[in-house]
Amino acid sequence: MAMDVESSRNLTWKSAWMKDSGKRNSYYASIAKCMASRAAVSNANLAVQVFGGMGFNTESPVEKLYRDAKIYEIYEGTSQIQRLIVSRFVEDAYKP
Repeated sequence: MAMDVESSRNLTWKSAWMKDSGKRNSYYASIAKCMASRAAVSNANLAVQVFGGMGFNTESPVEKLYRDAKIYEIYEGTSQIQRLIVSRFVEDAYKP
């Protein structure tokens, strides 16, 4: 869990640094968004597992965390769109 959070945080900082430096940051921003949303869903899912059946109860704060985390994969461009952006950058980098 901690590794996912730290990786996402570092990618976000790298993306912000690129933007502040006046460089194009679409590549790192897409990776950061995809990694952070995946980490949020994964960590929320683990929290639901810890709580067991109570994790799905609407009165549980863990259930709301899971719903909120899942929406991050959809808002501001789905994870599939972010992966497409990354793949295009990688493809362009290796064109002859």
